[in-house]
Amino acid sequence: MTNGRLLPLLTSVGIWAVGGLLGGLVGSLVVVLLAGSIKWILDAVSRLGTVWLLLLPLLGVTLAVLVLHGLGKGEAVQDLVPREAALPRRLPSPTWYSFPYDVARADLTADVVATAGAEENFPWNLAPLRALAILPTVGLGAAMGTESPAAHMGDAAGSWLGNTNPALRRLVRPAAIGGGAAGVAVLMGLPLVGSVFMLELSQRRKVPLSLERVAAALVGGLVGWGINLVFRLNLIRLVVPVPPRHIWDAVGAALFIGVLVGTVTSFSGEAIYWARGWKARPVIRLLVGALVMLFLAAVTALIATPAAAFGPGGAAIIWAETVQTTPYHLLAVALLHAASTTAAVAAGGCGGVFVPFLAIGDLSGRVFAVAFGVPSDLAGAAGAAAGIAGGYRLPFTALTIVLGVGGPKAAKLTSFATVVVAALLGLVTARVVNTLSSSLLSTIRRMRSSGG
Repeated sequence: MTNGRLLPLLTSVGIWAVGGLLGGLVGSLVVVLLAGSIKWILDAVSRLGTVWLLLLPLLGVTLAVLVLHGLGKGEAVQDLVPREAALPRRLPSPTWYSFPYDVARADLTADVVATAGAEENFPWNLAPLRALAILPTVGLGAAMGTESPAAHMGDAAGSWLGNTNPALRRLVRPAAIGGGAAGVAVLMGLPLVGSVFMLELSQRRKVPLSLERVAAALVGGLVGWGINLVFRLNLIRLVVPVPPRHIWDAVGAALFIGVLVGTVTSFSGEAIYWARGWKARPVIRLLVGALVMLFLAAVTALIATPAAAFGPGGAAIIWAETVQTTPYHLLAVALLHAASTTAAVAAGGCGGVFVPFLAIGDLSGRVFAVAFGVPSDLAGAAGAAAGIAGGYRLPFTALTIVLGVGGPKAAKLTSFATVVVAALLGLVTARVVNTLSSSLLSTIRRMRSSGG
């Protein structure tokens, strides 16, 4: 590359890095405030009695629905944006509580994906309304997490910074990317996870991976990680794996845990997708989803403890680490947690599914720790990363988590292999589910046509 071409490229990369820095600073602070509030509320209410632990998640989801569908105005949809859809053309939103026609009210990731490559269209003015819905959903113990809220709020903060300041209008896109990456990084305490998360999400819209976008994401992730270190934040807990005792432990973990976690989380992801797009009135969604949530929480309390049914999954993992139980109980709690997250989404809860997938993967992985003598921390850590690959369909983010968490080389290699197996099983499972659902819908249409 000649100097005539190199200098403009370096200048452009530098401008995007500055945008990522500014967006990262603002996005990190917003996410720290939101995630810190959620953590404080969770810590306070988790000390209450069993009845409260069963009922508070229902109250949280109800409040979220009232905020999004009572206070929120406009014609909003609940569908995910199709991968092949054109870049959205949003209608002007006159107030912070009016939804444009193409925004899913409770789906936080959809906006991040929909505006990838056109971050100036991000609906940043809806962030206060979304925050009001996220706080009760996650803070009062529904089986939803803070990862998508962190990416959404960080992206919104960066977009707001560029859109509301004429002098920074050129930095809207890098600021939004950096804000989203910083939000995830400050939550996880891992710099590259936030960067890779934002870049990998943008690939769902096939946005070109340029040096400028990479620079903004990397700088934002580093900013979020730095703020996490400076303030010594402990917003999410990750298990550091121990090494396998011999080669067969590693092979068994990679194969069996990868297959189980990939299958379970992929089915869960498909169920969540369909629950998100369920066409029903908000009150019907809330009633059905809340009743299912209550039933699943009661069953989980009987099988494990009431605390294991409360929150995005951290308490369930602590239960699995501290109680001697059977593989059947561990698998049952993992499946119940997956169903609880699906029910919370169906009811209209506003939160993320990244952290629940970590918990589902961790619990499913520990099934083989008990059954085959694989070290439990290795099984849990490998399963958690595999849950992101199989359920969230973010294999590179999952591999970045493995690198960021650390541990002995043998443990990291085992977790790497588990993620690869889970990602492949997730693709296969998704293809099978999509084929079967398409065939079922075609059959129903033919039956209706013949009946008419």
